[in-house]
Amino acid sequence: MRKSWIPGFVALLAVLVSATAWASPYDSVLGRWSKSKDFADRGDSLSISATYYSAEFIEATIQQEADRNLWTADELDRYKYQFLKTLNIEETIPVKLAFDNRGAALHMAPFGEQVWLWIGGKRYKPKDYDPRLNMRVIDKIEGLVYFPRFDEKTGKDLLKGAKSVKLEISGSISMTMRAKTAEFIWDVANDNPERLFAGRAGAKLEMDRLIRRLEKLNGERKDLEGKLDQLKVEIEKIQARMTELQKQ
Repeated sequence: MRKSWIPGFVALLAVLVSATAWASPYDSVLGRWSKSKDFADRGDSLSISATYYSAEFIEATIQQEADRNLWTADELDRYKYQFLKTLNIEETIPVKLAFDNRGAALHMAPFGEQVWLWIGGKRYKPKDYDPRLNMRVIDKIEGLVYFPRFDEKTGKDLLKGAKSVKLEISGSISMTMRAKTAEFIWDVANDNPERLFAGRAGAKLEMDRLIRRLEKLNGERKDLEGKLDQLKVEIEKIQARMTELQKQ
């Protein structure tokens, strides 16, 4: 009788082990791309978390949501499309920042002057960021920061050939940091964002990008055609005047 509980316990243990095994692949991936730093001074404390949206992290996040909600393939594709569109992964390098403040208020505005991404020894400012990060923070806040993915002059992919990236946050945002910078480093040598754009969600995103590109080119063509018309009018005036001068 004493050992009658053993089969039930073994079965329960098997379920728990199975659940842990199911969750751990996502947890390990998500944890690999999320980092935290803690600061303390005279009873005040500040925790800063930074998440780099690598292809691996994005895929794990999407698949975890799909498994959790038992989505169909169509539902997964719709979620993936919206998720990638929000991240603007085709044009930017998104990083999510979260601040948990338990001390003097954070003064982070303008936030675009307080945070940088280092790639290949060069420092880059954000292209855009969640405007809430400009707010005076007395407790918690989080938001996305978007760094450029391509060089403005050459169009080169900044991550091509890069082994690591470093996020730097100025210590001037908080007295608790005592002027120390918060730095987060990720190994991106094996990251391949292009694989995110396979399938229907990727094709839809590419179509969106091509439509925007076509609209831009049509606008440029319209401007050039307008300038060309102006040049034609000026040329005709010059030729007419030259004809008049020749008759004198």
